[in-house]
Amino acid sequence: MAHEVVLIPGDGIGPEISRAMQRVVEATGVSIAWNVQDAGAAVMETEGTPLPERVLDAIVEARVAIKGPVTTPVGSGFRSINVALRKHFDLFSCVRPCLSQPGDGSRYTDIDLVIFRENTEDLYAGIEFSPNDSEVQTIVDAIVRSGQTPPRPGSALSIKPISEVGSRRIVEAAFAYAECAGRRKVTAVHKANIMKETDGLFLRVAREVAASHPTVAFEDRIVDAACMGLVQDPWSFDVLVMPNLYGDIISDLGAGLIGGLGMAPGANMGQTVALFEATHGSAPDIAGKDRANPTALILSAAMMLDHLGEHAAGSKIREAVRTVLHEGACVTADVRHTQTGSSAGAVGTQAYADALIEQIAHQ
Repeated sequence: MAHEVVLIPGDGIGPEISRAMQRVVEATGVSIAWNVQDAGAAVMETEGTPLPERVLDAIVEARVAIKGPVTTPVGSGFRSINVALRKHFDLFSCVRPCLSQPGDGSRYTDIDLVIFRENTEDLYAGIEFSPNDSEVQTIVDAIVRSGQTPPRPGSALSIKPISEVGSRRIVEAAFAYAECAGRRKVTAVHKANIMKETDGLFLRVAREVAASHPTVAFEDRIVDAACMGLVQDPWSFDVLVMPNLYGDIISDLGAGLIGGLGMAPGANMGQTVALFEATHGSAPDIAGKDRANPTALILSAAMMLDHLGEHAAGSKIREAVRTVLHEGACVTADVRHTQTGSSAGAVGTQAYADALIEQIAHQ
């Protein structure tokens, strides 16, 4: 029986890398019933929203989706579709493996980290007020009554909610993964030395959860020190768990340790829905030119296959990626440049997929 999966190709290079991903997944022999649903800037013009109800309905039915990059306007326009999907389906756990690949162009060759980012709270909850909103004065009055220093006049405000429930379930998810995968340590990342109520709550809950998982080592790091540590000694980390904003920043830092977002897969997990995605942008400057590197989305598909119980197929894809990148003969221009200093001899998106498919056939 085929697995039903919603595919959101996305904008820019999204349709190209999504097609490459589909072909590689199909080469494993796993039967997937793809339900293709367009979303993003293109449908904004025709349907009046970047995220139509039909997309949400399809994901509710399938419970599994994979998404190419979707353009998000900076400073104005509609909010991020990524954030909207996470909030709508309560996809509280963003999982970002950071694993070195041959020829990934990084300064490091043996990185193996997994980052768990809480997806629904923190400043990314989107509770904001412009300086002219009437609610700002009400909030300022409450701050004054509490004895704290009010913001400067004319300030815009964002509210940072951190709950015990939200903190507990993301830390539990990190420890559950660590135990299942045989990982050695979980590091909670925070700024509890300054954010004593919000991050303080997160840290308190993390310590409580850690106490109930004694077989996995636990430590906590202040976020700025954690960033420095990841650059200086990334091997001292294993599984990291943190609130939303820090997770956004550190997961990109982790991607930088393995050659960039083009190599970084990702998943957003909830109680009933799982959404897998490329973690990079839509790169409209190279859209339609058959130049994009689809590795991140293809590795995200391998995570999706694991989620579907198709572990052998996921392993085939990961092994094919490592082999093709190691051989270096059929790689996209970005990888070719990091390997040789020149993009000469690089292949296109679909030719790279062809090389992966050939490797899978020979396994």
